[in-house]
Amino acid sequence: MDVEVDDKDLKAAGAEILTDGRHGLRIHGWEIVSCNGAILNSSSLITWEDKLKTSHLPEMVFGESCLELKHATSGIKIHFNAFDALSGWKQEALPPVEVPAAAQWKFRSKPFQQVILDYDYTFTTPYCGSETMELDIEKKDSGGILEASCNPCWEDCEEQIDVAALASKEPILFYDEVVLYEDELADNGVSLLTVKVRVMPSCWFLLLRFWRRVDGVLMRLRDTRMHCAFSESANPIVLRESCWREATFEALAAVTSLSLSHPSPYLPTHPPTIKSTCMARCVYVWWVFFTFIFLVSTLSEAVKIVSFLSVIIGMII
Repeated sequence: MDVEVDDKDLKAAGAEILTDGRHGLRIHGWEIVSCNGAILNSSSLITWEDKLKTSHLPEMVFGESCLELKHATSGIKIHFNAFDALSGWKQEALPPVEVPAAAQWKFRSKPFQQVILDYDYTFTTPYCGSETMELDIEKKDSGGILEASCNPCWEDCEEQIDVAALASKEPILFYDEVVLYEDELADNGVSLLTVKVRVMPSCWFLLLRFWRRVDGVLMRLRDTRMHCAFSESANPIVLRESCWREATFEALAAVTSLSLSHPSPYLPTHPPTIKSTCMARCVYVWWVFFTFIFLVSTLSEAVKIVSFLSVIIGMII
């Protein structure tokens, strides 16, 4: 989605677009940058496989794509990338989901034709983002500055992301969607990891989403939302909420059937039946044929033919 940003809105919010070739902006001490790179080539894939100690990777890995949010004063850096996400997939090591075609794979006569799934081919990841805190430590000997980093910890809290505030009509100063990896599961569904960011004059908000659909078997959704309201504090407060959902196709079909049993303005009370569809088609044919007979025959002959056809149609429907 392309967002047209008004220079007046940027100036009023105290924001500025980056002019060093990167795609992003600075606002209230935050530097927010996104990058949409190309799919990894074969040599890069081999390097990643060696580092992750696996021979399986998604069909499309956007290794150069990333989203970074860095706060200059506190040194907090929140970033999202495909490598860390796949590291989470490797560590979680969920069992593979069996697709309907798996039964045929298992019972093929020749051993070399058998397909053995011993890994999570959907690349489901518990990844919620990567965080570091870059600190500037003064050197006593030379008087210079030594940069160091550490990993900040998240704390449980009662605060929640203000959804109502996000729904307010604020101008969008920056927006982007970054795809980290994608796989079509050998034409048996889809597995997709993306992160979206939106910056307004009062805050920034992002959504990291893993979406998986195995046709006829299972759907899985893992969302991580982050929100930060701008303030003058040297230590900004970032709220993070995670939500995991999944359901089988069978369970979703049962929910759909239950919804049909409760009439609503958005669902038909009585779904159309095959008989009513056939009747509509027969009536249409009947009127066409009646017009034809009326044009080519006398009135008495047309009445006899129509009466005969009415009896036949009544027997059919």
